Amino acid sequence: MDKLSLNKHISSSFNEEIAEIRSHVMAMGGLLEQQLNNALKAIINADAQLAKAVIDTDLKVNDWQLQIDKECTSIIVKRQPAASDLRLVLAIMKAITDLERIGDETRRIARAALESFNSEQQELLLNLDNLGRHVGQMLHDVLDAFARMDVETALLVHKEDKKIDREYEVITRQLMTYMAEEPHSIPKVMNVLWSARSIERIGDRCKNLAEYIIFFVKGKVVRHSSAEQLEQEIRI
Repeated sequence: MDKLSLNKHISSSFNEEIAEIRSHVMAMGGLLEQQLNNALKAIINADAQLAKAVIDTDLKVNDWQLQIDKECTSIIVKRQPAASDLRLVLAIMKAITDLERIGDETRRIARAALESFNSEQQELLLNLDNLGRHVGQMLHDVLDAFARMDVETALLVHKEDKKIDREYEVITRQLMTYMAEEPHSIPKVMNVLWSARSIERIGDRCKNLAEYIIFFVKGKVVRHSSAEQLEQEIRI
């Protein structure tokens, strides 16, 4: 096999391996979408059985993270990718860390769902449901952007995080006021507060995923950039 043929073979093998890794990332992401949806259903509907299923399934999320990390390490050692190929592998390795942490947050929401809430406390969960749906859409959109390496969609997801932060602040104030007026409710309502915090953190993770897409496509590290700075960066 001459050098040109060898290089083509190596390139073809790398493309096949990276395509498989990307398919595994999407499978992990799809599982997490389902996990988040089920965790929210469990806490809103007081479904302890569904909550336990979410907690148990988190092990599969961890397994995916370990498997994909191993695959990425292997491809770096075997193929020694450079430039954009290396950026893609690094972006994937960063992404699966954030995806695994999204799994941790969904597990925390599911654990809170094992608590029982009275009818008045149930009303507090409505805003939690709205926040969860908003973040669920963020997760769906950023996974779609990751599949296509779509910078424009990634930028939109990045911008959504500020809206999530504002919604979270409103819910926090509402819950703090309720606990001040109903001190006996503090232990249970704190579970709602921690769940809201977990949802907000999932939004942060989605924002990180959007930044990894931009890192791969544009070759620029954009962490800690404002939405305005980020938009300027990707237009250059």
